[in-house]
Parts: sequence; structure tokens; C-alpha cells
Amino acid sequence: MWTTFFILIYLLLAISIVISILLHGAKPSKTLSWLLAVFTIPIGGILLYLLLGRNRRKNKLLKIKKSAFFNLPKPTTVHMASLQGKYRKLMMLVYRNSHFPPTTHNGLKLLKDGKSTFEAIFNALESSKTQIHLQYYIFEEGELADRLLVLFEKKIKEGVSVRMIYDGIGSFSLSKSYLKKLASIGVEVYPFLPFKFGRFLSSLNYRNHRKIIVVDGTIAFTGGINISDKYLKGDTALGNWHDMHLRLEGPSANHLNYLFAMDWFLVSQKTIELMPPEELAINDDADKLVQIVSGGPDDDFPALEQAYFTIINKAKNYLYITNPYVIPGQAIMQALQTAALGGVDVRLMISEKADSKIVNWSVRSYFEALLKSGIKVYLFPDGFLHSKIIVSDDLICTIGTANLDDRSFEQNYEVNAIVYDENFAKLLKEDFLRDANVSKMLSYQEHLVRPWINKLQEGFGKVFSPLL
Repeated sequence: MWTTFFILIYLLLAISIVISILLHGAKPSKTLSWLLAVFTIPIGGILLYLLLGRNRRKNKLLKIKKSAFFNLPKPTTVHMASLQGKYRKLMMLVYRNSHFPPTTHNGLKLLKDGKSTFEAIFNALESSKTQIHLQYYIFEEGELADRLLVLFEKKIKEGVSVRMIYDGIGSFSLSKSYLKKLASIGVEVYPFLPFKFGRFLSSLNYRNHRKIIVVDGTIAFTGGINISDKYLKGDTALGNWHDMHLRLEGPSANHLNYLFAMDWFLVSQKTIELMPPEELAINDDADKLVQIVSGGPDDDFPALEQAYFTIINKAKNYLYITNPYVIPGQAIMQALQTAALGGVDVRLMISEKADSKIVNWSVRSYFEALLKSGIKVYLFPDGFLHSKIIVSDDLICTIGTANLDDRSFEQNYEVNAIVYDENFAKLLKEDFLRDANVSKMLSYQEHLVRPWINKLQEGFGKVFSPLL
């Protein structure tokens, strides 16, 4: 009797999931894969689908519309004048997806690796007068965390409000004692989708991968660097950690503050009084044209993927990409190959060392197809290269948190800054070429004769690449 009952329940659940897959499946290939998993893997297929497979763009995880919740900045006459030229389509695309127009009068500083980044961050935090906002995927205890604790206590005594968001899974090691210390000195701190058994299946796979600091709504930081001592000391497994970060001052920093405020409402149900864009002081000496692009699994469209796709397609002369997790879907792969076959100098810089074996196998499983189309692939040998950068044609570049994989495009909350500026693009181009000079460039012919065990590992990694 009980056996019949459980079989009946299982069949009803399986049928309901099949209907959900057919109604809400985003891509035919994924729809077919999940149908096969449900039918061929008893119980396990259903659990995997509930954990990894649901289409959040149809069934929104966090039911808030950016444009409805906040009075997000509207393009002014100056903004609209910037929506022209070669990248007008990209500017409009990002605005319609993320609701942030390109802004002028931004000051930018490129920050490479941990030492320069944290020096700039602590200097900005020390200068704060009204508010400090922090949001990190990984916030690890150590010397940096202890320094922040001391600084927060000092600034709160001076009347500065401090708000902090940490990802519930990325910062899982953050201890209760440290969180209690933050709360005891007056820091408002909340986790993003913390691990809870009741919503384990619905939220585990959807992480906030953003790294944002905003000081007084006018100075901000974003990029690939988390709060972790390994950015200063390295680690025993991978050695030195290399990454790129960006200091922004001006309207683009204010836009990052809007993004933080939206995430703050999602975790705390509290609103933040924000500085209206028209009240922001203009720095006439700052001349960078910057646009913030954000994306998450509950947005209508994959904003970061569409932005990357457009930048790749617009490339005419060169396209240099630095990223540790190049696991391209069909659209990005086609765009990269089309650019290379069409005569664009396409180069990828990838870390030779990896922080995950299966991710490394998955990344390398795409090398053969990339190399065959004429794309140059460089393996950076010194430690772990974690930067997420694209630069093209001495005209445009982007720095941020998004990798070139389905996880960043479909499942994570991410943010990038797009810079439309010749001098800044040249800085990143020169940095890429310096790293290329110390890296190993792969040869297509040599890659073909790699050991069969490597090919087997790569095949295994490729099967799981949509889930990574």
C-alpha cells in the first residue's frame, strides 16, 4: 500500500515538473536534457531539476522590478547625446536591461591586484562622512576583515552609517562571532539568500556574486577582488592571486549605490535614502563615459551575456579577454569564432592554474574549438588569474564580476562597468600584452596531440559545464 502511494506521489510530481519544463524551458537543448534526467534518474532527476534547472526568468526568484521599485535615473539630454556612434546599440541595450544610462564626468582609477586595491579602498573608507555600503560574494575573516571591523567602529562613532551584504554561500565560513562583533558596533549586516533547509532547493544555485563598495554615494569600487587575505598573501595551493578592480567617482558611483540599495531592500526589506542624480556634484576634471550593467536570474533578459555578445560582435580590429572561467554557451562561442574568422585579432588570457579541477577541465574542453577558429589562447603561469576584463579596438572596455559562463549569465547576480574611453582602453590593452609576454600561447597542432586522459577529463567537464 505504502509503495503504491509513494509511486503515485512520485508520478504526480514528475508530471508536474515535466509540464513546468515544457512551459518554462528557456532553451530546447536544456529542456530536452532535463526531460531525460527526470525520466531516467529516479528521484535524483527531480531533485537536480529543483536545485539547478528552474527558469528564474519565468518564475522570478525575487519579484521586484527595478524600474518600479526605485525612481532610477532617467537619461538626460547629455546622456542621450552619448547614445550615438559605434556603441549606441550597446548603450541602449544596457539601459533597457539594467536601467542605467551612460554618464559623463566620471573619474576612474585602475587597480591591479590586492595591495593597490585595498590601499585605495581603505583610503576612501577613512574619508567617509555619511554612509558606507559593502556587498561581497566572499567575505573571509583575517587581517583585512579585522581592519574593517576597527575602521567601521571608528566611522560609526563619527556618525557614519555602515551597511553590509554578504552572500550566504560564498561567505559561508564567516563566523557567528564576527557577525556579532559587526552588529555590536552598529553595522547593519544581512546575508543574501543564506543556507536554509526550507528553501534549500529554491535558492542554493542563485548567488550574489557582486563586489561593491560605495562611500557617501560618490566614490565606489567594483571588480573581481573579494575580501580575502589571499589577495595579499596568496595561498599554498595556487600561489599569488591576480585580479583587477576599479575605483569610480561621480555619477557611475551613484548608480552602483542604487544597485546596492535594491539588493539591500531584497535582503532587509528596508529602503535607503539615496542622493538624486541631479544633486550630484559634477567634477569638470573627470571626463570618462561609463555605464553600469547589472544582471540576475530574475531579470527579463540575460543582460551581461547580451552586453558581452554585443561587444564581441562590434569588434573590428582586436578583442582581448581576460577571464578564469571561459565556458561559453552557443551564442558567445559563435560570436567569438565569427569575429576571429572575420579577421579580428581575438585573444583569451586564462589562468594556467585553477581553483577547481572540474571547472578547469570544462574550460579546457573549449580550447580546441577556439584555437581552430584562429583565436589565440594564453595560459598565465604566475598563481591564479581571477580578472574579468574585455577590451576592444582602443575604444571600449569592461571590468566587473561576470565570467564568460552560464552561471554568471543565468544564475548569479553580477555587475560590470563599461568604459567608453580610448585612453582607458589602451591602459587595459597594454596590461594584457604585458601579461601575454610572460604567458604560454597554445598551439592548435600541439593541443591536438595532448594526452588522451586530458581529453577524457575535458569531455567529462564539458558534460557538466552548463551546471558550473
